[in-house]
Amino acid sequence: MKYDLQCNSGVTLIELLAAMAILSILAAGIIPLSKMTYKRTKEIELRHNLRVIRNALDNYKKLVDEKKITVPVASSGYPERIELLVEGVEIKSGPIPKRVKFLRRIPRDPMTEDGEWGLRSYADSPDSEIWGGQDVYDVYSTSESQAIDKTYYKEW
Repeated sequence: MKYDLQCNSGVTLIELLAAMAILSILAAGIIPLSKMTYKRTKEIELRHNLRVIRNALDNYKKLVDEKKITVPVASSGYPERIELLVEGVEIKSGPIPKRVKFLRRIPRDPMTEDGEWGLRSYADSPDSEIWGGQDVYDVYSTSESQAIDKTYYKEW
């Protein structure tokens, strides 16, 4: 007995259209999800970078309050410019002064193209967008965009 089995190895147009429809539906769901994940990652980086810089500013102020860093009498105790956190300052530590650095580098603002931070001095109002220039009391993002939670990045 001879069996004649015929095998069609191609796909029909209906099968191809069904597969394309399924792939389109999956892609339509993945693209917004990936955009949200990217935005959330940038927000996590922004929160981390703000925390790092603000901790460095607080550590600088703590050493000033402990009289280990000498500053002018009328000074607020915060650094005159943000670069001092990277350059370091001389502190009184026994007979030999030593140099203390608070940051290895200034982290970039992930929400802006140029990566630059907005600065506030101790004399500025909390919502000021113009730096007074006396010292660096705080940093903020200059991005005008809204976060996932509908707050503005510049208010963080």
